[in-house]
Amino acid sequence: MGNLPHFRVAAILAVGAGCFRFAAAASEAFFAERDRWSLWLPVLLGSGIALYFTLPAEPPAFAGLTGLGLSIALALAVRRSALAPLLALGLCMVATGFSVSQWAAVRRAGPVVSHEMGPVTVRGRIAAVEVLGQSQRVELDRLTIDRMAEPPLKIRLRLTRRTDAVMPGQQVTLRAVLRPPPAPSLPGGYDFARQAWFEGLGAVGFAVTAPEIAPTTADGPAESFAIWLAGLRHRVTLRISGVIGGEEGAVAAALVTGERAAVTEQTWDDYRDSGLAHLLSISGVHFSMVAGLVFVVVRGTLAALPWVALRFAIKKWTAVVALGATVFYLLLSGATVPAQRSFASIAIVLLAVLVDRKAISMRTVAWAATAVLLWQPQALIGASFQMSFAAVVALVAAFEAVAPQVSAWRAEGGGVRWLALYGGTISFTSLVAGSATAFYAVHHFSRFATWSVPANLLAVPLTGVIVMPAGLVALLLM
Repeated sequence: MGNLPHFRVAAILAVGAGCFRFAAAASEAFFAERDRWSLWLPVLLGSGIALYFTLPAEPPAFAGLTGLGLSIALALAVRRSALAPLLALGLCMVATGFSVSQWAAVRRAGPVVSHEMGPVTVRGRIAAVEVLGQSQRVELDRLTIDRMAEPPLKIRLRLTRRTDAVMPGQQVTLRAVLRPPPAPSLPGGYDFARQAWFEGLGAVGFAVTAPEIAPTTADGPAESFAIWLAGLRHRVTLRISGVIGGEEGAVAAALVTGERAAVTEQTWDDYRDSGLAHLLSISGVHFSMVAGLVFVVVRGTLAALPWVALRFAIKKWTAVVALGATVFYLLLSGATVPAQRSFASIAIVLLAVLVDRKAISMRTVAWAATAVLLWQPQALIGASFQMSFAAVVALVAAFEAVAPQVSAWRAEGGGVRWLALYGGTISFTSLVAGSATAFYAVHHFSRFATWSVPANLLAVPLTGVIVMPAGLVALLLM
């Protein structure tokens, strides 16, 4: 050290002092945000999940649990200091994310077809049916496949032609060609094989003969409910697409049941280019509309009964009914990742009404993300999770910033001001959400919606005022 020039020694000391001051300031700011620490929970869980999925090969089975145990031990060992236990707990959350990813991969493990085979005779139970224009696709479980000692847990087949006689729960026999789930078509592209693994899907293919339908067999209560729900979803889809017909019927069915297989690629491209693809994916817009419609109708009905309204907490009663409606809509729509996120957020909002707490906040989003990551850790690497949570986080943060000014402006009243506020809110929402999701849209779909704001300004009010209420009424009448 003595041989170094004095200015170098001074520079080193200055850098060290700067790092110390920065660490002290960061620590002070960190402790000042004590009430927002919970927002880091999904970030830490997601870091562990991302670490697992970036590994080039499957790690040892004990890796996640070992890391979790070591982080817990570290947290206990340094519990007397101020900042160290929090860092150790952060490592614990990262290890938890890694562990749940490993567990999800092991839990979904099943035989996978290694090469193309067939035609072979396949016998199984129809677990789900998707309409594809003039044909349809079925998902089979409880399989028996010729020349296979251990068949996959589930397979997905495209039938030769569409027939409304095929329904979930039926036992079928057919001849089909089976193939392994395809790998990405380009580096970094969508990995269907990985998604199929977590869905328990061991093969895809197509039928070469029409299915022979056999009598159904009795199931347990849980399986019977799942099959009944799949059948209900399929019947509603057939009813909507059959009555409306064409591409309009396919879009209407997607809005109600979430079955989007019949929507053509051209329509998908049009929706993506206009920035309206979120309307075809059951997400926050749809759940908020369903919950809001049910809430307004039920509360308005109860408020019209003075004997009830003056004696009971009808707002809480309404929240329970709205929660039940969103649960049913979640199940009917197939419980996709955006639907799970939206349901978790809406459920927290309605539960907050029941306990007289603030409903919409960044904590709501954080707990919704945590619930989705713990239930389906593989969702983190998908476009649905990334885009839906990016949009919601940006919207909540933006409206937290402008809420005081908007509330003060709205308080002055006036019809013109109300219309301007409504249009401005939709435009602001589209701008914020579109900006937050643009990077993910470019990465996953190589698209950027230039006309997103005016398109949403026209489409969202129509969807909320006409389309979704009509869909809800039609569903109830069915």
